[in-house]
Amino acid sequence: MASAGGTARSSVPRRAVSAAAIGPAGVALFLALMQERSSVAELAGILREELNRYSPGEKLPSSRTLVERHRVSPVTVSRALARLAAEGLVVTRPGAGVFRAQPTTDSVACADTSWQEVALSADAAPEAVPRAVDASGVLVTLAAPPPGVIEFNGGYLHPSLQPEQAMAAALARAGRRPGAWGRPPADGLPELRDWFARGIGPGFTAAEVLVTAGGQSALTTALRALAPPGAPVLVESPTYPGMLAIARASGLRPVPVPVDPAHGVRPDLLAAAFRATGARVLVAQPLFQNPTGAVLAPERRVQVLRIARAAGAFVIEDDFARRLVHADAGPLPATLAADDPDGVVVHVCSLTKATSPSLRVGALAARGPVLERLRAIHVVDNFFVARPLQEAALELVGAPAWSRHLRAVAAELASRRGAMTAAVRLRLPELALPHIPAGGHHLWLRLPDGTDETALVSAALRAGVAVAPGRPYFSAEPPAGHLRLSFAAVAGQAEITEGVRRLRTSCDEILGAARADRDRARPELR
Repeated sequence: MASAGGTARSSVPRRAVSAAAIGPAGVALFLALMQERSSVAELAGILREELNRYSPGEKLPSSRTLVERHRVSPVTVSRALARLAAEGLVVTRPGAGVFRAQPTTDSVACADTSWQEVALSADAAPEAVPRAVDASGVLVTLAAPPPGVIEFNGGYLHPSLQPEQAMAAALARAGRRPGAWGRPPADGLPELRDWFARGIGPGFTAAEVLVTAGGQSALTTALRALAPPGAPVLVESPTYPGMLAIARASGLRPVPVPVDPAHGVRPDLLAAAFRATGARVLVAQPLFQNPTGAVLAPERRVQVLRIARAAGAFVIEDDFARRLVHADAGPLPATLAADDPDGVVVHVCSLTKATSPSLRVGALAARGPVLERLRAIHVVDNFFVARPLQEAALELVGAPAWSRHLRAVAAELASRRGAMTAAVRLRLPELALPHIPAGGHHLWLRLPDGTDETALVSAALRAGVAVAPGRPYFSAEPPAGHLRLSFAAVAGQAEITEGVRRLRTSCDEILGAARADRDRARPELR
């Protein structure tokens, strides 16, 4: 609306401001800015309505005419027209004026991408490497839950557990290093490779290590290097869904080998699987296995290496959780690679889980000719990991704050694990907890026989807690329904207690309905 004098008047409510606080000059400036802002919005609205009078491509009145007609300043006219241009309603041509834009709705409506459905699946030849990839098992732990939902399905440390200040300082220092923005060696910075080698075990050198863009990238490179499309690959059951997704996307056929929650993969079944399939690769997590939390027993470590060596097979050791050890865990076993002089083990590790999902720096380590194949695939797929990120990782792990951070995380994870274990045992006694891990960030629960896992996960989300379903962790039919509950992605113990309470509500809904169905199906005793 315009005032009687023709000046645009704002309908935007103004916030009260103390004149004493900002002074007379400040009051004048404040009121002028508010008047200018509201005048731009009002003039833009008037011009938007008047556009219907003009045909597409027709010229609008000049800026001078608009100034005189609406009694506003040239700046107000310029800003109002700029707003309409940003909305795609007008086109400004320097020296010629402002014109109504051509409509674009017709061209958008005519877009037709249905042809892609045929193009993406029309090849007559069978696919050695599938182009359609199922990422649902990975997305469960990557998707942020809706506001107000407690995150028991997360795969990373809560921001309060991440070394944010130390990472920021490391990144700032890294950016000032000479050559920090130059091209790094394809294998990675020698100092960072040396740091990873020392952590893998005695005898490893920087020459046997490649720096990768996190653990997922390292697993992808290893599987592509060691198994051709169509080949079987032995995997623990249950196991990490992200690895199963990599294998399937590479055209590999995952073959499950059951895991004992207390002692790790079963050597007797491993040997049988190698004989039955002729596989040349086993993917294993000997330390705090995901999702069971199992640690491979000492005698089984020897057996696994011996069985793989006899089968002429490689073992990909995914050592993802070594830096997620709990404070009460005691001494950790060495890496499997440290016990392997014959090059059977290809070792994968990463800094990501113990720091931040965005610090994607990891390592691949191997001995023998396989290293050259790993290097070639890594270079073709990635070129190299960004040098500033490698420099920042070096700064972080070399700072005094690094060891303090690891100690703090170890103590907090132990505390949270205890809180979640106690809450589950108190409120969810019908859910079996076969093993309490001494590392990692989650518990693995078995549901009562006959429980509808999908329905329970959905009910939990309705109750305000996101949990990870067990089905994606199995490469074949699971023996029972399961849930994985993470205690690292939440804000603290209060959220753990509340999340388990909400899960109890969903269990009452689903398990109670299942009991009622069984009671109705049971014939009455006479």
